[in-house]
Amino acid sequence: MAPHEDRAHLPVKHKALVTVAIMSAMVMQVLDITITNVALPHMQASLGATQETISWVLTSYILASAIAIPITGWLADRIGTKKLFVGSVATFMVASILCGVAQNLTEMVLFRTLQGVGGAFLGPLAQSLMLDINKPSQHGKAMSVYGMGVMIGPIMGPVLGGYLTEWFDWRWCFYVNVPVGAVCLIGLMLFLPEKPLTRRDFDLFGFALLAAGLAGLQLMLDRGQHADWFSSTEIWIEGAIALCGLWMFAVHLVTARKPLFAPELFADRNFVSAAVFMFIIGMVMFAAMALLPPLLQTLFDYSVVDTGEILASRGIGVLGAMAISGRIVDRMDPRLIVAFGFALATVSLWMMTRWSLEQDWVPFVTSGVVQGMGIGFVFVPLQVLAFGTLPPTSRTEGAAVLNLTRSIGSSIGIAVVMALLARNIQVSHADLVQHVTPNNLPVDPTQLNRLGQYGSVVLQALDGIVNQQAAMISFLDDFFIMTIACAVAIPACFFLRKPRPRPRGAPAPVMAE
Repeated sequence: MAPHEDRAHLPVKHKALVTVAIMSAMVMQVLDITITNVALPHMQASLGATQETISWVLTSYILASAIAIPITGWLADRIGTKKLFVGSVATFMVASILCGVAQNLTEMVLFRTLQGVGGAFLGPLAQSLMLDINKPSQHGKAMSVYGMGVMIGPIMGPVLGGYLTEWFDWRWCFYVNVPVGAVCLIGLMLFLPEKPLTRRDFDLFGFALLAAGLAGLQLMLDRGQHADWFSSTEIWIEGAIALCGLWMFAVHLVTARKPLFAPELFADRNFVSAAVFMFIIGMVMFAAMALLPPLLQTLFDYSVVDTGEILASRGIGVLGAMAISGRIVDRMDPRLIVAFGFALATVSLWMMTRWSLEQDWVPFVTSGVVQGMGIGFVFVPLQVLAFGTLPPTSRTEGAAVLNLTRSIGSSIGIAVVMALLARNIQVSHADLVQHVTPNNLPVDPTQLNRLGQYGSVVLQALDGIVNQQAAMISFLDDFFIMTIACAVAIPACFFLRKPRPRPRGAPAPVMAE
């Protein structure tokens, strides 16, 4: 397509219906990542799993999805975007039904793996198609719609999962995908045209290296906390596989004649920079979402449903900011919008470092809305900048890379903050205990043994207070580290390529060379 042509790469007759079908698949996929988190304790009892093995319900899905995402572009070119999309939705629906009827942990892990493979292609295909069916001048609005689908899943997942588990059964967390998937399938088969096929060789060696590296990295991150990190031989092995696999893949990507990913992707400064920023978004957003439920439920005694409703406040900020950024992204420098979004996210994380055990729900909601606005202002212009200098034929592959970097960022972010949380709780507990002496207590703890069981109750209550304070300090330390990571990204936004100014009424913005 010529640079100044303002027309869709894939024109469709019923764009609104196609958009609904595409976004239904996107929401279904991202919702399923978080909706099952709430139901894990109920699944553990029903499937006869232990506290450690039940985590494989999440790990198997994430691992299968991470390995399958990189081949999205090749499969779309080989069998067709429409066929791959329809097949992925159908696979996801069937796997959801199988997960709902699973009778033991082995079946659940197997079906979740199948579900992860089906869901892996939905995100990149949805993003690519949203760009293809819209004119370049409407890409900002298209990415705002797509971004709402991506961000609303992690926010609404805990709420919906809590209601379904409480009112019905944990199996409905999977059955709920069936009606959504059916609507999506009908819309795709009736209204989505097929894109031209492109025959190209498959880089099996490169895919094997990348799959091994991603599998090792994901297993190391998921298993690290349980296995005490590098005190375990298992973690050393998984870390070595990840390092060797990813390093060899990077070398192979540069030296191979026909690598797994098109070389022009990584020659584009905007795309590479956007991939780095997507990594940061995944790390900060998903790490925060992983920390807040245990904080609210264990330290503030909120129920699962109340926790979900508090976390849903982020959705208000996300939806509002994305609606605004989608309208202004082609009227001002997108880099300024991205920097403003990261500034808002930094402010929200700094607000979280000021929390205390005596506060009510208002600070949670306030910081959540601000953080949601920050994410919303970052996501839309970042997508426009990332794809603004790529040819339409590279969009599916580029979308796969961006989804992969966001997934890796979220995995690393969650693993890091959880490891720091566990470590800092022990350190903070030891520091606080040093200050618990008979001189600053109303009674001498050494004399409580005379009270028998009542003295033991007092000591347990005292230890509980210390544990609570140590945990709160550790959560605040995590929020402070995330604040710094987000603040560093603000000046880095200007490494992105500035778009050319265009007169009013001109077609889509064209990135400067």
